[in-house]
Amino acid sequence: MRSPNVSGVRLHGGMHREDEVDPSAEAAAPASVAFQALDAGELRAEADAVLAELVGDAGGSARLREDQWQAVAALVKDHRRALVVQRTGWGKSAVYFVATALLRRRGAGPTVIISPLLALMRNQVEAAARAGIRAHTINSANPEEWEAIYGEVERGETDVLLVSPERLNSVDFREQVLPRLAATTGLLVVDEAHCISDWGHDFRPDYRRLRAMLTELPAGVPVLATTATANSRVTADVAEQLGTGGGEALVLRGPLDRESLRLGVVQLPDAAHRLAWLAEHLDELQGSGIVYALTVAAAEEATAFLRARGFAVSSYTGRTENADRLQAEEDLLKNRVKALVATSALGMGFDKPDLGFVVHLGSPSSPIAYYQQVGRAGRGVEHADVLLLPGKEDEAIWRYFADTAFPPEQQVRQTLSALAGAGRPLSVPALEASVDLRRTRLETMLKVLDVDGAVRRVKGGWTATGADWVYDAERYAWVAKQRAAEQQAMRDYVTTSMCRMEFLRRQLDDEGATACGRCDNCAGPWVDSAVSGDALAGAAKELDRPGVEVEPRKMWPTGMAALGVELKGRIPAGEQCSTGRALGRLSDIGWGNRLRPLLAEQAPDGPVPEDVLKAAVAVLADWARSPGGWAPGVADAIDRPVGIVAVPSLSRPQLVGSLAEGIARIGRLPLLGSLSYARGENVLRRSNSAQRLKALSEAFMVDDELAAALARAKGPVLLVDDYTDSGWTLAVAARLLRRSGSGPVLPLVLAAAG
Repeated sequence: MRSPNVSGVRLHGGMHREDEVDPSAEAAAPASVAFQALDAGELRAEADAVLAELVGDAGGSARLREDQWQAVAALVKDHRRALVVQRTGWGKSAVYFVATALLRRRGAGPTVIISPLLALMRNQVEAAARAGIRAHTINSANPEEWEAIYGEVERGETDVLLVSPERLNSVDFREQVLPRLAATTGLLVVDEAHCISDWGHDFRPDYRRLRAMLTELPAGVPVLATTATANSRVTADVAEQLGTGGGEALVLRGPLDRESLRLGVVQLPDAAHRLAWLAEHLDELQGSGIVYALTVAAAEEATAFLRARGFAVSSYTGRTENADRLQAEEDLLKNRVKALVATSALGMGFDKPDLGFVVHLGSPSSPIAYYQQVGRAGRGVEHADVLLLPGKEDEAIWRYFADTAFPPEQQVRQTLSALAGAGRPLSVPALEASVDLRRTRLETMLKVLDVDGAVRRVKGGWTATGADWVYDAERYAWVAKQRAAEQQAMRDYVTTSMCRMEFLRRQLDDEGATACGRCDNCAGPWVDSAVSGDALAGAAKELDRPGVEVEPRKMWPTGMAALGVELKGRIPAGEQCSTGRALGRLSDIGWGNRLRPLLAEQAPDGPVPEDVLKAAVAVLADWARSPGGWAPGVADAIDRPVGIVAVPSLSRPQLVGSLAEGIARIGRLPLLGSLSYARGENVLRRSNSAQRLKALSEAFMVDDELAAALARAKGPVLLVDDYTDSGWTLAVAARLLRRSGSGPVLPLVLAAAG
């Protein structure tokens, strides 16, 4: 009988349909793996038995669903390259673990899984062990284990190797490990495959390097790509890339409804009301769950408030240490906490089947990303609540994190020219001296250029390949346009009167999308938006508490000599800025909401508002009472500053001047004066460290009047400014003041970035 082997796909109405191909394709399978004589019924029975072990079903009654079996058969029997687009909780990991067990029993090499999800890696290693599958991970959290793991892989003792996509661009891994893996791999799995496409909501350039591995795989090695969040455009793009070196890919796409989820939106007037609502309703939500926040600062604020109200919660963000992340995950899995208050650091990679709820304090900028995050809930329970609490500050936060568009052609060409003319590899810090791009944007651009073949990462940094490269302005513009469309769709989700699950499914081009009958628009709201005065007062108090530390710069940027600035290495202790204070971060939901409008580019200049001045004074009072006082560990510090110096401002002179004057008046400190501009031009706020320092290095001066005042004061000074982003303004100002005879320089700013 002719096998149902399918290889090609064609687009039709947004869905992918299977076409028959030459069955002789099976002959391309590796000779060491004997599949041709496999009986489909026997293979299915064996697959179900592996599944039973995987899920811990001692009775052996577990069965793959037909759609799961179709994927397993495509990999094991037909040696296919397949893209599976299925809803969260469908069981994609079961497909590749069952396929792994079947392939390994037939002599295939280890399965290599490319996944960006450290948390999911840990879950999957544990799940694999239940089925007798030996799995290891290679990622940034376990470098001390890499050599031992590589040895086990070479000896054939590892069944599954999970690798983060960033490893693909590690020079040693790419040149020494990757070729061996490509030669011995029995199954390649690309998890969260939407990350391959720059049309997707979470494009990661490192994923594009899979093209090289795909071309190096021996003929007949199956490949599986999986995702729950790919619309038609992303699906087509990923399928095309997946076919690299192996013919067109089979696409298996299913409906994206999540029958267990009940979605709703609760609109509240401000951040205090949202925190208060959470404190009053968290216990009403089933089981344990996740509370998502848009920023690290917001997650930490919410965690502190909920703990103060008696809730067992933990924070989980990009700043959380790995050991603390592991503990937080374990606590949630064992229901020892009511919730993790998390950023997108927990967005995709956490597997807890009985997760009872997901609440968002603020809207993500993409409904597709939102669908992915809420998909953490209700995977193994009949009902789970998903609630969105949008905030007025959401769009400001979107803009703050939106500086990721591909740079203009002039900056890209400038980067290529700098690499070509260097005569040696350049590190990213060294490149900053030649290219006016912030580091994260520069790194992302280099990864894209690497994928395009224009640059290459080598030991010591990056080099230009000299290959022809075309700036695809049309594609970059379309991607930017798609990001804007996603943001508008998220606004529409909040206000829509249509079914919310249907809305999300249509964003993912799910042709079967229909009304769910469960959400607040289908069945009516099921939660009360009211909050008590006590909870609201407590939330307002938490958010109104000003004061965060501002860490000083301690090292000058690399490569300043190339810019004509003779600063390098560690900043001498006697010229450093001390640890300072800010009222808040622009990314938080407390003081950030108050400060963003005040410091916006289009905001008019004017005297410091009275509430802001009072908050600054409160921060100073708290600072003075902190352990170690104003400048702990500084030998010439005294109990308090002896005077105040202002940083001059071209854009907000009244704001900064009145802030310095108000603090001097209330604190009964002399206003020693202000630094002066050595030249009248403004300097960029958003440039990288090297370019920023170049612009600042000759921007300020200490005039004779201020120098005389510093000589008379003979002690620590309070340095006042409106905002700090890179920290270089404070570093340069402190160096000038210390060289002019001041004691320790203690910075106080209204807002800090991040």
